[in-house]
Amino acid sequence: MANLKEDFDSLVAKTSLSDNVDRRTFLKTTLGTGFAAAVLPVCAQTMIKTDTVGLTAGALEIQINGLSVPIYRAQPEGKTNLPVVLVISEIFGVHEHIADIARRFAKLGYLAIAPDLFKRQGDPAAFATIPELYKNVISKVPDDQVLGDVDACVAWAKENNGNIDKLAITGFCWGGRITWLYAAHNPKVKAGAAWYGGLVGEKNILQPKHPVDIAVTLKVPVLGLYGGKDQGITQEHVALMKAALAKGSSKSEIVVFPNSGHAFNADYRPSYVEADAKDGWKRTLAWFKEHGVS
Repeated sequence: MANLKEDFDSLVAKTSLSDNVDRRTFLKTTLGTGFAAAVLPVCAQTMIKTDTVGLTAGALEIQINGLSVPIYRAQPEGKTNLPVVLVISEIFGVHEHIADIARRFAKLGYLAIAPDLFKRQGDPAAFATIPELYKNVISKVPDDQVLGDVDACVAWAKENNGNIDKLAITGFCWGGRITWLYAAHNPKVKAGAAWYGGLVGEKNILQPKHPVDIAVTLKVPVLGLYGGKDQGITQEHVALMKAALAKGSSKSEIVVFPNSGHAFNADYRPSYVEADAKDGWKRTLAWFKEHGVS
């Protein structure tokens, strides 16, 4: 897909922070640890590392239509009736950065769930290059399958100390697009935060709709966080989405950070922009609180 080009470029770029990183140090071994080979090398010096003190956190599996699907779960230790946030990954699956995002939410009192939504098609960590990963896994993942798997995560949360009357979703790149779509799919979601998720694209049997197609009928308020220098998700795309949202009643908003490109929240990549990432995080938390998810 053409709108992934900028993401691809940001992932393979090298900086002074990544030149001397030992690739073996960051190879993904289990869910929520390391990184897929296709994303290496990473910018180790800028990575945020959130500890598990006071948390119950780690990988486990849930049953979805007879299949064991891994999730990374983080929550305050010993707490119940927790607000729930779904954390939807990039194309690289639930790696160390996505697990850290979940722990950040857990430190704030959330039950955070990051599901492996590529389980049926393959393991993102198994592919050495982004084109291989996209061809063999990402391009084969149906939206309907993803939405159903996320539904199952919500059901699991309900049975495991989560209060799904306080349900939010956030996602990054591929997961940002899914955030828009899931907010339209499940009206029980109270709020969403979509970080640089694709807005337009070619329709096909696996992806029959894109965010711009659901914007008018969307009921859930979604905060879109986008980079003004993003060459894949252009300002033309953003303008189309804003216009479509304006015709609806969801009260969604889009914020554009003019100094950032794609993946500006990814603290393990050269694309990371600390000031805008921190601003986007504050906006996300405030958005969730405003809409009753905290």
